[in-house]
Amino acid sequence: MRRFISIVLLLLVLSPVITASGCLSDADKHYNNGLELQEQGRLQDAVEEYDEAIRINPEHADAYNNRGLTYHDLGQPERAIEDYNEAIRLNPEHALAYNNRGTTYGDLGQPARAIEDFDEAIRLNPQHVLAYYNRGTAYLDLGQPAWAIEDFDEAIHLNPEDALAYYNRGFAYRTLGQFERAIVDFDESIRLNPEDADAYISRGLAYGDLGQPSRAIEDFDKAIRLNPQHALAYNNRGTTYLNLGQLERAIEDFDEAIHLNPGYALAYANRTRAHTLLSMDTEAAQDFNRAVELGFDPDVLKQEIERLKKLR
Repeated sequence: MRRFISIVLLLLVLSPVITASGCLSDADKHYNNGLELQEQGRLQDAVEEYDEAIRINPEHADAYNNRGLTYHDLGQPERAIEDYNEAIRLNPEHALAYNNRGTTYGDLGQPARAIEDFDEAIRLNPQHVLAYYNRGTAYLDLGQPAWAIEDFDEAIHLNPEDALAYYNRGFAYRTLGQFERAIVDFDESIRLNPEDADAYISRGLAYGDLGQPSRAIEDFDKAIRLNPQHALAYNNRGTTYLNLGQLERAIEDFDEAIHLNPGYALAYANRTRAHTLLSMDTEAAQDFNRAVELGFDPDVLKQEIERLKKLR
């Protein structure tokens, strides 16, 4: 599933604060410099420019909003929220600041607080497509896929080219067990963004849900071609091979998933299953121990091992 999307304000061509000559104010010059640096990925330099804009004009709500997004991208969510709070205090109609604060709450695992902010962003701007998308994502995090679908419907209505909205709506339909509808949305997401490895993985999972392993493998293959470092794609392809009884091929994929992500507990658990079916009990025990060390439920895996031993 995709995460939330924040918005950075654009360059000020003509600021509300204008000098006698009609030029941008000094604060807005620093603001524009900060945005350019932000777009170049020079985040700390961007913060310094926004700092200067705010020093010159402490009422510059947009500078607080953009500095908040920069702090978010620097991995400092608490400072980001402080800046969004100030942007909203200075401009209670600042829909983008509400959206951005909501994304930060969402990323912090607080979807209910995120939804409150997305609600306000939508109230202020009923055409705010990203706020609908983000609120739908928060509803998914709360385990409310039907409500999420309503928001993704609206996001798609406002922007029919929104590949992410189709992707997440497909995720919601799959959560509800509506696999055919999920595939329709994943198809559209892929049409709009054919280089998106995640969309192929999700469609492959839906094909697997429908009992179509060959089509699932085709999608996992495509995901791996697009992103050879995608451990999830290898794990899911390996699981499909495992279910088909192609145990050696399954192990090859689990090996690669673990190589790419040595902390991948599920891949160790899945390789445990394959080794068990091949009567490679020493290897299975080693994988079992590693999976448990990484947080996999030992009781669940023990029950699965006993079940598989009866099938040998």
